[in-house]
Amino acid sequence: MSRASVLLLLADAILVVHVLFVCFVVFGLLAIYLGYALSWQWVRNLRFRLLHLVAIGIVVVQSWLGMICPLTVWEMALRKQAGAGTYAGSFIQHWLHQLLYYSAPDWAFMLLYSAFGLLVLASWFVVRPGSWSR
Repeated sequence: MSRASVLLLLADAILVVHVLFVCFVVFGLLAIYLGYALSWQWVRNLRFRLLHLVAIGIVVVQSWLGMICPLTVWEMALRKQAGAGTYAGSFIQHWLHQLLYYSAPDWAFMLLYSAFGLLVLASWFVVRPGSWSR
């Protein structure tokens, strides 16, 4: 296996991790509210809820600081080292553009992430997590 192939494989692995992270954040919130409506007790798991809150918190802080996600930076660096094409901007902007043919300014993504973060925070009051003890 060539060096370029290994680098592209690593870049693809980072992309998969990034997609899983986004899915965890988005579908995690959907599961919390759906679980509330359907009386699913697992959505009150404190570890899950803390991990979910920290995940979106990191995204919101990065957007307010004007940072590109490190997963995006690492993936693009690996693709560049492999001699493959890269994309500009953040992971979400790139894929939203690819999927929706829409590009928005950074402030729009910051607003979107912040609003989503507020929904996650609100879920702590609507669907209260359980305690550490069983």
